[in-house]
Amino acid sequence: MNKKVLVIYFSQSGQLGDIINSLTGPLTAAGHTVETIHVQPVQAYPFPWSGKSFFAVMPDCVLGVPTELQPFQLKETAYDLIVVGYQAWFLSPSIPSNSILNHPSVKPVLKNTPVVTITGARNMWISAMERIRKMLKETEARHVGNIVLVDKHANFVSFVTILYWMFTGKRDRYLNIFPKPGVADADIDNCKVFGSVLENYLDKGNYDGMQEELVEQKAVVVKYNLMFIESKAKRIFGLWANFIVKRKKRTAWLVAFKYYLIIALFIAAPIILTVDAIFFKPFLSRRIKRQKQYYSGVN
Repeated sequence: MNKKVLVIYFSQSGQLGDIINSLTGPLTAAGHTVETIHVQPVQAYPFPWSGKSFFAVMPDCVLGVPTELQPFQLKETAYDLIVVGYQAWFLSPSIPSNSILNHPSVKPVLKNTPVVTITGARNMWISAMERIRKMLKETEARHVGNIVLVDKHANFVSFVTILYWMFTGKRDRYLNIFPKPGVADADIDNCKVFGSVLENYLDKGNYDGMQEELVEQKAVVVKYNLMFIESKAKRIFGLWANFIVKRKKRTAWLVAFKYYLIIALFIAAPIILTVDAIFFKPFLSRRIKRQKQYYSGVN
């Protein structure tokens, strides 16, 4: 039976578009109608970024301030499934992603509709997903699936390569030493496996057990170290954002935040993780297991 699927997302580099095309390929092949909308802000965000323009969006991003989107028209008033693509900026949903879920054309079709969320991230996505999850709940959407693709290289390596990509627009091997930035092409191609799982449940119209099957297929992998650091960092990012947004002259404070971020990532985080590994983590195995299960799921 033909089902109507809405796919809506924002992407600067095109990576999320490639991920979504791989995911929805099995749906299209099965004969379902897939309506894809790649939204664009009225005031475009630059790509490649400059350092100044990138850090300038931090306060509004962390505080969830939406931006105006260019007009788009939905073909239907109701859908059998909605796929929402998003990306994390500063541990929060990107401003365009936040704006999609707050858009007056989108909120009505989300109500009582099954929704699958999907992201392509460097490595930290939990805080952004929690915000997305909250917004979906507020619109009374049925969050039935979540898929997370990440750059699987070491934290330092992916930090260097993502900055290279962001600030040059080039997705090649920096200095011919570092790997290509972003989600690996093989992982993007493998997303069609998740699409096949999704198509099976879409065809049945029942999504019970789908997220568990996606997790078995490695659609979501929660890493403890990243989960731990992100849980601490999101609070600090909120403090920075609330402080900077009240300043008339933000530039100097945004520069200070940039250097704080570098120090926190390369100096503070390893120290905190070492202390945690010695004094806390060995005694919190049950709690950690529950947290991983929660972040892997959708309920």
